[in-house]
Amino acid sequence: MTVRRPAFCGPGVDVQDPRVGSMQPDVTWPYPDGIFPQRLLAIVQRTVADGSLALMVIHDDEEDWLLSDGLHNPNTDGASIVCHLDHVLGLDPSLATLASLPPGHVAERSHQDEPWSIRSWTYEPTS
Repeated sequence: MTVRRPAFCGPGVDVQDPRVGSMQPDVTWPYPDGIFPQRLLAIVQRTVADGSLALMVIHDDEEDWLLSDGLHNPNTDGASIVCHLDHVLGLDPSLATLASLPPGHVAERSHQDEPWSIRSWTYEPTS
């Protein structure tokens, strides 16, 4: 699945500009005790925020988190929202094991009982 760099920065901001950085520059990884910080923001596909299982979790090179159901296109207008990761952890506590996922990596699984498959990851270049 292709995931575009999210355009959460507002109008007139080039999200491809490397100076844009994280949406939470005051929160840096690795996290103390290997636990997600409270009130950490994430870009979450609406289906996941509404209770569907997250099958893809990206920790991008800017230290932002993106969660997807792995089935529907997260890039369509209105498909994803910014919310606290705590909300999604309340729906699926197994996501807490990914707090140690380094930036520039993705964790994927095909169902809840499957272990996470982790690999390096980066945004595809735009033309």
